[in-house]
Amino acid sequence: MRDPVILLVEDNADDEELTRRAFKKNNLQNDLVVARDGQEALDYLFTNARRPHLVLLDLKLPKVDGLEVLRRLRADDRTKLLPVVVLTSSTEERDLVASYELGVNSYVRKPVDFTEFLEAARQLGMYWLMLNQTPPEVARA
Repeated sequence: MRDPVILLVEDNADDEELTRRAFKKNNLQNDLVVARDGQEALDYLFTNARRPHLVLLDLKLPKVDGLEVLRRLRADDRTKLLPVVVLTSSTEERDLVASYELGVNSYVRKPVDFTEFLEAARQLGMYWLMLNQTPPEVARA
């Protein structure tokens, strides 16, 4: 059985590279698929047979913003139970509240410091990929 896929929805190349480095340093061996805008994320989620076990979703995205991506995920039976973690630099309370209203599982502000980012990535990976029990529909995807 292959390792679960993580879908990183991130348009900033530096943040993408930081996430890759953090996962590698923390020995998270999962396949990391990157969508660089909201439309690319939706296309992957609704046309790819290998659905991710976790979505790390930035909010400020081109084409389709992160909140709209989340809205569409929760509205579709195929993805409504998929674990989604908003991973964003936004400090706006309205983004936090809107994310939870739309059914996000967790909201994490990206640490600016690399060491703190490494620790956040380690904790995200440990919890969502090792400790958290996903619904059977997600685990089979």
